[in-house]
Amino acid sequence: MSDRVQVTITDGVADVRLSRPEKLNALDPAMFAGLVDTGRGLAADPSLRAVVLSGEGRGFCAGLDFASFMKLGDDGGRLLARREDGSAVNHAQRAAWVWSELPVPVIAAVHGVAYGGGLQIALAADIRLLAPDARLSVMEIRWGLIPDMTGTQTLRHLVRLDVAKELTFTGRVVSGREAVALGLGTRVEENPREAALSMARDIATRSPNAIRAAKRLLNANVFGSRDDGFWLEEQIQRELFGSPNQLEAVQANFEKRAPRFSDPE
Repeated sequence: MSDRVQVTITDGVADVRLSRPEKLNALDPAMFAGLVDTGRGLAADPSLRAVVLSGEGRGFCAGLDFASFMKLGDDGGRLLARREDGSAVNHAQRAAWVWSELPVPVIAAVHGVAYGGGLQIALAADIRLLAPDARLSVMEIRWGLIPDMTGTQTLRHLVRLDVAKELTFTGRVVSGREAVALGLGTRVEENPREAALSMARDIATRSPNAIRAAKRLLNANVFGSRDDGFWLEEQIQRELFGSPNQLEAVQANFEKRAPRFSDPE
């Protein structure tokens, strides 16, 4: 893990915090590396049930820290470099996309600012709880750039195309309340981190196999055809029927007790 990203895991819920509060958690090279390494480490944990992603201090993430890269004499090559394994996702994109790739639900709790790359990280989460006075922006246009941390892929599935274009072309700042109305956020919460942790704890009481299967199915259906979605839905349900955790869920309901689930293999 990195000193830029702090992680505490309790009862299967990972509390992940961007930890550069003096810079509004802006993305410098160490933050990019910390996000990627943290995501990969969590993905390998079979006891993981849910993740809450938030920022320490006054905001979620202010976006790219241009000054830190300029000091290194970096023209963007470090961020845009692809991995040696030939992945379609480059280093900058991976810092956001790693949260979409996690097999368990990721809940972003957004307060203060979520600008540029910070917003794109939040968009890669499964659920976004926003403070009413949070400030969100697809801000890259102000720097003469485009969203390049997977934001164009996530944004187009959350809002109408004309809304995505307006936000991208103007870079205007929207409040948490407007963001939810537009589809950028799931709902408004006065204390998004506490609400996210409560939701994550509730998710952690459900069958981990079913939760992981549901995320896999819903994510696949975003990009696949309708018929492919029907087949995948049937395939995953067949895998769940009669499995140990599915039977435990039924038994616990009948016996009116808390279920005792085992970690997915």
